[in-house]
Amino acid sequence: MADDSFSLYDLRIEWVPGDRCFCAAKPGDHFELHGEQLQFPPGQSWSIYALAALLPLLPAKQRETHPNDWMSTDALVACPDPNCTAKFRIRRLGKRAFRHSETTAVPLTGNDDSKA
Repeated sequence: MADDSFSLYDLRIEWVPGDRCFCAAKPGDHFELHGEQLQFPPGQSWSIYALAALLPLLPAKQRETHPNDWMSTDALVACPDPNCTAKFRIRRLGKRAFRHSETTAVPLTGNDDSKA
């Protein structure tokens, strides 16, 4: 069987305080993304609205991107509350290896994406 490995960056998402915040976040609040698993430190909670703003960006930040792509350079995301001045920093950590055969039931060979 051909090598079916690939890698994704682990990510750390940190709350960056601003002048006003209404979601009960505190300095030091963060979570990590390892593969498809969100990992929250014990006792921390996150606003569903903040998560909703961040989630679409995370799979792209996990993948290797061209150095000129904004996804490679931009790390701050504004809080979705227009009255809040906090931001969220997405940092790439080390890479983690995965295998296609362990992440999906769809075979690697003979896959026709045009029928998806």
